[in-house]
Amino acid sequence: MVIDLLKESGALEEGHFLLSSGRHSDRYFQCARLLQYPDKAARALGPVAERIRADMDRLRIDAVVGPAMGGIIVAYELGRQLGLPAFFTERDDRGIMCLRRGFVIEPGQRVLIAEDVVTTAKSSGECAGALERLGGKIAGLACLVDRRLAGLDVPWPFYAAARVEAANWDEGDCELCKRGLPLVKPGSRKF
Repeated sequence: MVIDLLKESGALEEGHFLLSSGRHSDRYFQCARLLQYPDKAARALGPVAERIRADMDRLRIDAVVGPAMGGIIVAYELGRQLGLPAFFTERDDRGIMCLRRGFVIEPGQRVLIAEDVVTTAKSSGECAGALERLGGKIAGLACLVDRRLAGLDVPWPFYAAARVEAANWDEGDCELCKRGLPLVKPGSRKF
């Protein structure tokens, strides 16, 4: 169902893309194209919220936090469905992920990190670091699209709306670069 929602909203793109992780891919998930529709966001993330709700006794989540930009709407929607506060981390002037805008994490507070797409989990790790520096405890990670390479694990319980296989190369190994296809950088992160 989530793949259908990604396709019908134009969120699943094909070509030669530079991902925010620095890796290259033949697919890009512009999840904002799906998340702009509240009804589609609710349908896509509903099953994730149900699985998290079923594990709530173990997870004991106090808040949902998404790294800006991609995790903001996912965090909001999961927070809405789970009845929890939802907010976001963002980069400061030095490029360090942090909590701003008056958002507060109390020491010991348990947090679910929410993302649009997980490829390397770099943004999730940066978000976790920011929250842990404030005394927060990471209870889990949830996302709309899981496109991790086989064998790339995350250290928390993991919940994804869809698992999608997509090519994922280091620049030097990129098959599309070898074929001379133009590279597109569609994401929000600057290098």
